[in-house]
Amino acid sequence: MKKRILIGITIVAVIGISFFSFTRDEKNFEIAKNLDIYHTLFRELNMFYVDDVNPNDLVKTSIDKMLSSLDPYTNYISEDQMEDFRFMTTGEYAGIGALISKQNDKIVIAEPYEGFPAQKFGIKAGDIILEVAGKETKLMSTEDVSSLLKGPANKAVIIKLQRPGQKKPFTVDVIREKISIDAVPYYGMLDQNTGYIRLSNFTANCSNDVKKAFLELKENNPDGLILDLRGNPGGLLVEAVKIVNFFVPQGEEIVSTRGKVKQWDKVYKATATPIDTTMKIAVLVNSGSASASEIVAGAIQDLDRGIIVGTRTFGKGLVQTTRDLSYNTKLKVTTAKYYIPSGRCIQALDYSHRNEDGSIGHIPDSLISEFTTKKGRKVYDGGGVVPDVKIDGDKLSNLSIELVTRFMIFNFATKYSNENESIPEPEAFSITDNIYNQFADFLEQREFKYESASQDDLKELLETAKREKYYGLAKEEFEALEAKLEPDMDKDLTMFRPEISELLESEIVSRFYYQKGSIRASINDDKGIKKTIEALHSETAYAAYFKPGMIVGVN
Repeated sequence: MKKRILIGITIVAVIGISFFSFTRDEKNFEIAKNLDIYHTLFRELNMFYVDDVNPNDLVKTSIDKMLSSLDPYTNYISEDQMEDFRFMTTGEYAGIGALISKQNDKIVIAEPYEGFPAQKFGIKAGDIILEVAGKETKLMSTEDVSSLLKGPANKAVIIKLQRPGQKKPFTVDVIREKISIDAVPYYGMLDQNTGYIRLSNFTANCSNDVKKAFLELKENNPDGLILDLRGNPGGLLVEAVKIVNFFVPQGEEIVSTRGKVKQWDKVYKATATPIDTTMKIAVLVNSGSASASEIVAGAIQDLDRGIIVGTRTFGKGLVQTTRDLSYNTKLKVTTAKYYIPSGRCIQALDYSHRNEDGSIGHIPDSLISEFTTKKGRKVYDGGGVVPDVKIDGDKLSNLSIELVTRFMIFNFATKYSNENESIPEPEAFSITDNIYNQFADFLEQREFKYESASQDDLKELLETAKREKYYGLAKEEFEALEAKLEPDMDKDLTMFRPEISELLESEIVSRFYYQKGSIRASINDDKGIKKTIEALHSETAYAAYFKPGMIVGVN
């Protein structure tokens, strides 16, 4: 049996090798040769390596390393990863309905989903998971704990928790349910003229959720709609096609796919009667908008159906197909690229070298090709969808980043929510002087210290100066500069209060009103939404974006 497993997995391990330069017989020979090399290598390693080896781990590592040499999206899905894979594609699983994270050596409830078992059984964000089904979680990964929390629907799972601020742990018997995460966490009217839909992912049937929201909003007679796809990583291509179809005439080409297997090439058109083809549309995107999000944004732009607002999108124009392997495993393999109506592919030319935030770096003009939209506007390939209306992304200060990554914001929100039974409605809640001072005291009690980005850069400069023997020549100047750059917590908390307050507000509101409330709280201060509303409701400005010959993204 073990030999069959190894041979089955080994076959997968060589699928990724490129054989374009070989004839069919030569390809078959190369496959057989490399399979034999891999098999004999593994056999010798298993027999003679000084320590015991785990065959599953070893083969999994070899497969993952091989596939990573192709592109970031071709992946091997092992049997124990199938539940997570189904959740990614369907948004459904059976469990307690909570997001978990790891803080140092503790597994913590990061967010209980509203209306699902964790929330209904009184579990709160910030609760520490000590045991699941009698097993201690201290040395477990989040994946291990997640697997224990999932299981058959309508079956209980015993969870032992520690709530910060309380001395005694407590135990909850949570009845698992089928969990279906709403792809549209929020929709509503922003003002009398503007409808708003936030779409968080493209899971199965998410187009039905968008359709329901849009039809409800239309009852208010808006003259503009904002479809917010910021941070939406994509998902099912067919759902993206259906959503675009709501806004464009039947018969319009929305996207096409082209790959190595020509029989799989396909053109996706609008096949249904649209809901509305005249309402002003704005699609809000950022560098986290990828894949299916880019199909929607790119098609709306190429068909001149609406404007795109935000920052350049992620640049994922590769299509993945899942292929069944033996022993309940799968291969998610890139089989094609997709092309939006102008004919351009939004796949980043270089997906291995991105900026720190994941966005696409500089692309040489020599690698960029020009295309035209339906009305003759100029658009370009090279990676991602460039917005018609650009918004500079706000970068957080080093202090704010440290407060988030070291869980200071999260832990203060936990403390605040455990000490307060309620807060005002999300739109009315704000971080008062009193709350902000409580947060400052919280940081002081925990002896929170941080280094600024300037200090990080200065450290590198000092190391270079010492290595090159220049430090002694300017020692006093270096020391004086180091003293000036020493963070002053009181000063920095005052300087960066607006952005820190936004982070605190969002986290605290989510404890009382969950994800939907957090979105409601952020809308009024959302610069992207404000700028989008301005662009939508200026008749001359909106119309000007669609002039023939105009270069998209130059404004």
